[in-house]
Amino acid sequence: MTVRTRVEESGVAVVTLDRPERHNAIDLETVGELTAIWRRLRHDDAVRAVVLTGAGGRAFSTGIDRSVEVAQPPSPYAMDDPLRTVGPKANDLWKPVVAAVAGMACGGAFYLLGEAEFIVADETAAFFDPHTSYGMVSAYEAVYMAQRMPMGEVARMALMGTAERLSARRAYETGLVSEVVPAGEALTAAMRAASVIASYPTEAVQGTVRALWAAKEAALAQALAQAPQLIALGNLPPGRQAALFAARTPGFRTR
Repeated sequence: MTVRTRVEESGVAVVTLDRPERHNAIDLETVGELTAIWRRLRHDDAVRAVVLTGAGGRAFSTGIDRSVEVAQPPSPYAMDDPLRTVGPKANDLWKPVVAAVAGMACGGAFYLLGEAEFIVADETAAFFDPHTSYGMVSAYEAVYMAQRMPMGEVARMALMGTAERLSARRAYETGLVSEVVPAGEALTAAMRAASVIASYPTEAVQGTVRALWAAKEAALAQALAQAPQLIALGNLPPGRQAALFAARTPGFRTR
């Protein structure tokens, strides 16, 4: 098991990415487990809100595990992306999801953060997008973050790659994060908020969630539809990506 789930008496399900030795990177097993969990929670009337977090404290998630290999169709207009089904909204779950972030959240983690209603981060949280540093197009990740942050901030994070990280405080200032708490308290704060939401009539809560997403669904769908071609045309071949990753140098600026 790479994902743990428990349901509290308050009606809050806690979903925990549980690969701390890999910074909670997402492999194909994790994708399958998350997809099954979101689909199961749709039918569980005891669950009225969800908190999503990562185990270990060093990372919420560092995105796709680099060991994952997915065969791609020989066309720049088609691409198989295992993370497209990893989030709650992609699986038609309209119960509110609060993300609790400690440590690193980068790259493919934004597929999950992009489908949460809001994010609580502790002061150790750091957000960044390494794609361009390794010769990859940031398409889905940038689109999801563009729903939450000003255009200039998304552009800076996506284009600066591994050279710069967004601190929890700066993430709060840009609107990516709704609350910053002391180190180690993100899960507690997220549970506190989710428990309040779970105490309200579920029909009203889910209707509100659906209304909020309806406000941006058309633009989001159009933007995501462009992602496969942009990635297929702009990504370096896997071998060159791997060489850039292997040659990476330590050091980054946090702002």
